[in-house]
Amino acid sequence: MNCPEGPQRYIASEPPERAGWRSGRVNRLALSTLRHVARRGSSFVVLLSLLVGAQGSATNAPEDFEFFESEVRPILVNYCYGCHSNIARSVRSDFRLDSRASLLKGGTRGPAVVPGKPEESLLIEAIRRESLEMPPSGPNERLNGAQIAVLTKWVEMGAPWPEVSESALRSGEGRYDWETAREHWAWQPIQKVSPPPVRKKKKVRNPIDQFVVDGLRKAGLKQPKPALAAVFVRRAFFDLIGMPPTPDELEHWVVALDATRKGNLNDDAVAQLIDALLERPQYGERWGRLWLDLVRYSDTGGWSQDNGSFPNAWRYRDWVVDALNSDMPYNEFVRHQIAGDTIDREASIGTGFFALGPSYSSDGGDPVATAQAKSETLDDRVDTFSRTFLGLTMACARCHDHKFDPIPIQDYYSIAGIFNNSKGGETPLVGAEVVREYQEVRRPINELRVKVRDVRQTAGKEKRPVSDEEQMQIEAWQAESDKLDEESPPKYAFVHTLSDTGGEDMRVAVRGNLMKPGQVAPRRFLRLIEGKEREHFTEGSGRRQLADAVVDPGNPLTARVIVNRIWMNHFGRALVRTPSNFGTLGEKPTHPELLDWLASTFMESGWSIKSLHRTIMMSATYRSSSAFDERAFSADGDNRSIWRMNARRMDVETWRDSLLAVTNELDVSLGGPPVENIVDSNRRTLYASVSRNDPYITDEFLRLFDFPIPRASSAKRTSSVIPQQFLFMMNSSFMLDRARALGQRLQEESGTQEGQIRQGYHLLYGRQPSERELETAARFLAGDMPTESGPDRWQQYCQVLLSANEFMYIR
Repeated sequence: MNCPEGPQRYIASEPPERAGWRSGRVNRLALSTLRHVARRGSSFVVLLSLLVGAQGSATNAPEDFEFFESEVRPILVNYCYGCHSNIARSVRSDFRLDSRASLLKGGTRGPAVVPGKPEESLLIEAIRRESLEMPPSGPNERLNGAQIAVLTKWVEMGAPWPEVSESALRSGEGRYDWETAREHWAWQPIQKVSPPPVRKKKKVRNPIDQFVVDGLRKAGLKQPKPALAAVFVRRAFFDLIGMPPTPDELEHWVVALDATRKGNLNDDAVAQLIDALLERPQYGERWGRLWLDLVRYSDTGGWSQDNGSFPNAWRYRDWVVDALNSDMPYNEFVRHQIAGDTIDREASIGTGFFALGPSYSSDGGDPVATAQAKSETLDDRVDTFSRTFLGLTMACARCHDHKFDPIPIQDYYSIAGIFNNSKGGETPLVGAEVVREYQEVRRPINELRVKVRDVRQTAGKEKRPVSDEEQMQIEAWQAESDKLDEESPPKYAFVHTLSDTGGEDMRVAVRGNLMKPGQVAPRRFLRLIEGKEREHFTEGSGRRQLADAVVDPGNPLTARVIVNRIWMNHFGRALVRTPSNFGTLGEKPTHPELLDWLASTFMESGWSIKSLHRTIMMSATYRSSSAFDERAFSADGDNRSIWRMNARRMDVETWRDSLLAVTNELDVSLGGPPVENIVDSNRRTLYASVSRNDPYITDEFLRLFDFPIPRASSAKRTSSVIPQQFLFMMNSSFMLDRARALGQRLQEESGTQEGQIRQGYHLLYGRQPSERELETAARFLAGDMPTESGPDRWQQYCQVLLSANEFMYIR
């Protein structure tokens, strides 16, 4: 936990302007009250007072506790517990720091923390050495800037500290009560239960509906009406390919669905629509981008200790798109990303999952810094692996046994040991002869550069400046090297991959410090999944055996986790609403039997993701209207029973791609290197160059609309509403250009003003304007023209249509 840069991948994972509005920071009751007040038109003062009250009574979200366990507790253990905990020989200043109650009580100097107010907290003063100097030892014991930032952020968050009894997990010191621990729902074997019977089967299209209808009945709620045909068509297009239908496509499918008969959609037409969209190459682009969130995909490195670039990262991105388009079975998809290099060259591209992650290096080269950097790199691999494939927070077991899930520290280093025997590198996509020819061309260039290096190193060792004669020789070598470099052919095609470097087990790092090795941790899978007597991985690094264990049908996590993610991206909310945390700090599933039915059906289908899409989208539940119901909202404001489809705001990729699609500007060419400035490009947003480092123009635009910073696995997008977004829609050249293009398209497609307005509504919203909307538009367009330098009335009107909430939301 001591790497100067590592913790920043968590600290900077969200823009500061919305740091206090993260999911879960305001309790559900308060949010429901706020929505109710807003609907009733209550005064701003009442609304504001309720808001302040809601913040004061906020509950911490699971991710807050994860932050504490993975980032805060290791610092406290390593730097504070020796003098201020129950393990200290003598507790100094009568102050303990091993519980929240002790933290708030403080010691002889009073409370150590004022939750939410780091500037008034004695703990923060001490670690900044503004008054006290803690830790009190020499300079090597001082907290670095990143660690101070972690503790400061933690206090700002209200100093969340999960006060969960560990008695259910432990039967003795350092030992889990495995029988009791395994009672948690996620560790139980997947059970395919029979769908519950329902009385009225008219609205039941498949077993999904039986589970949902049964839950609605128990909640005293009714099944919602089906969505209108036009709404359903647009929903399906956005969900599967991330773009709206053209007017002709919308009209074709609305007719085919024949929604005029009692509001029911034609099942055969629904199936045809789904199949048609799944066969489009844009499907892989849409769902590939969702996967890249999980793998913290980036085209360039991160901070000063992770500044490497990945010029061919895009080949992994394109591999993901191709794998999804071809409906590669998910178990193979996982295998290729964990151990594709042990299968074949094409499969090795999948190991970009790990190879493109941050690889930290020490800034000084001393053993302590080297160990810290190595520890951070391994933690990234373990954390990304466990969250993405298993829905586990294994990083919380880096310094000690996991406090809430049955993951001992030995299991953490069993998995870390696998990646300790693996390294990132390059795999050529050409034959050996091509590689040899290239290396032969580069040989004299490399020799010249070695000569330059040797001269400078010799001068450095002799503690003298480079002589004039040596400098002239260096310049001559450099000139010759540059000339040969310009004349040499470009490097052959290659990909960033992972490969084995050894087969040794790793030792546990005591308190997360690799400089303090403990017991050997044999490379093997998790005990909570496979039991005490499990296979020791001895084939190379062990990654191939790890991959087999992850996708073993007896593993209850892998299938559950992926079907939950697919469901979330269709409904906006997952069955398990903490999609990367199935542990005890995560939420329980809203429909546990449905989750298991989906997981079982998914594996029976050959782990086919496209088959899962069909199953979900053919259900009446997916086809439901998103219309508001006052009674249902009062009973279930969080829509956990799925009494309607959730209306969802588009992610930034879908929104931008849709803007370009409706203005007839979108470039739908597939694959290839990334675009440095996506704002000025017409390519799909998937092809934007993404950076972990200081944001480029592209990153600034994407992050403005909640694109995740790729420093850690991102389970789900946030959805913020901030003034900067509206300023972008009002003033940016991007929106002005789109408005100009839309205006030109509408004028070309209709010869009358009313026809152009109607076409605009049909194109953007999939409906016709009301009489009031027509009148409002006509009055606006008849107004005075703006100054000559600004956009005309027609362009302004088109900009309003493009910026409207209705365009940004999927109903």
